Amino acid sequence: MCIRDSIESLNLWSHVGVLDHERLLGQSFLLDFTIWIDLESAALNDELSKTADYSLAIKSIQQLSSEINCLTIEHFSQLIFERLEALYGFIPIQIFLKKCNPPINGFSGSVSIKRSRNLHLL
Repeated sequence: MCIRDSIESLNLWSHVGVLDHERLLGQSFLLDFTIWIDLESAALNDELSKTADYSLAIKSIQQLSSEINCLTIEHFSQLIFERLEALYGFIPIQIFLKKCNPPINGFSGSVSIKRSRNLHLL
């Protein structure tokens, strides 16, 4: 049985954007991600060794965020998928990545991308 687990509002600072100063200075992002993993044994038997260590995903994505320098939020999201798959394998994953304050004159909102992979496995 797959259990859906989510990490929400992971604060990231990254160098992603079309404008030179976005990639030079960096900016704030928020990430939510959901993974579906077989955690039935952990749920039934309180077995720590059978659960997902979310700190590994958080630390890996924070490291990626500090190292990346790219043009698009789409590419950033692709690299997040690759990090999560490296940790957890070929599982269903959904991510929601938000650029908090894009430098667009007269715009005070955010821009985001929502992507999923392998949801057909559910």
